[in-house]
Amino acid sequence: MEDAAKIKNENVLLEIRDLRTTFYDRDRKIEAVRGVNLKVNAGEILGIVGESGSGKSVMMRSIMGILSQNAKIDKGEIILCGSHLEKLPEREKRMIRGREIAMIFQDPMTALDPLKKIGYHIEEVLIRNKHMSRAAARENAISFLKMVGIPSPEKRINQYPHELSGGMRQRVMIAMALSSSPKLLIADEPTTALDVTIQAQILELLKKLKDENNMSVILISHDLGVVASLCGRIAVMYAGMIMEEGTADEIFYSPRHPYTKALLDSIPSIDIDDVKRLKPIRGNAPSLIDPPNGCPFAERCDIAEDRCKRSMPEYKSFSPTHRCMCFLADKGVKCDV
Repeated sequence: MEDAAKIKNENVLLEIRDLRTTFYDRDRKIEAVRGVNLKVNAGEILGIVGESGSGKSVMMRSIMGILSQNAKIDKGEIILCGSHLEKLPEREKRMIRGREIAMIFQDPMTALDPLKKIGYHIEEVLIRNKHMSRAAARENAISFLKMVGIPSPEKRINQYPHELSGGMRQRVMIAMALSSSPKLLIADEPTTALDVTIQAQILELLKKLKDENNMSVILISHDLGVVASLCGRIAVMYAGMIMEEGTADEIFYSPRHPYTKALLDSIPSIDIDDVKRLKPIRGNAPSLIDPPNGCPFAERCDIAEDRCKRSMPEYKSFSPTHRCMCFLADKGVKCDV
């Protein structure tokens, strides 16, 4: 876990201001991201956690500019190294994708073309972004496969995606993302469906490559154990909003939002008493077709008051790195993990 003072003093690489992304479907709209403010510092790993459907991936796709046709950024600013990405024409966005920002998708089997060999995927990135010849691109592709720990890269480069294991395919995705030396790497559930041994290898690889390339990483996950092992700072997302943000120590040992506590209480632990039961989060997340006026977690919260359901709370700061959106945050939330 990174030191909080170091995090505070780092330069801001990416800043998101009041981002609102909406999906339009005939006569209704789904407010997937609702007023997110977030910063990513140079050289840090930021974890974004939350239940499925909380808006994590949509927020990252908004940054990348790869939303579906029925989705639109209604409001907000996405600033990378001083450039407003949301104002750039599509041609310039394509130039930034891959060069400045790269993304590892959740399922490598759907992200890789099954009819193309592994070498093709990496070579095309190098030819497009670094204007290399085919021969030079192939040589560099082999180097990147070796960098991410793929054995016999000279052989693997001529294989098709289905000939590799899940862990190997994920390493290929990482090699593709790193091939153009991006400043920011977005990893969207990079260890989903992998066994725990391969998960640990992929996470260690991401940390190693981040340190070697002085690269910033945004790690999206619903697995708090994965986030705890890798991230120095964590943002907890729910119903399209950031509920709480802080260093890993602040989130895990001094959580302020009831939703953060509920997530932590639902984690199995080897230290848990035989008599004690896990605490599932009751109810369901609110519909974002008609989002509530108040705190989106109010209906599932055990300590919610009437005002929580009537109006949206403002953020309260508890340190230079720790903020929380809750009326009752001053009371503190004791965590059982």
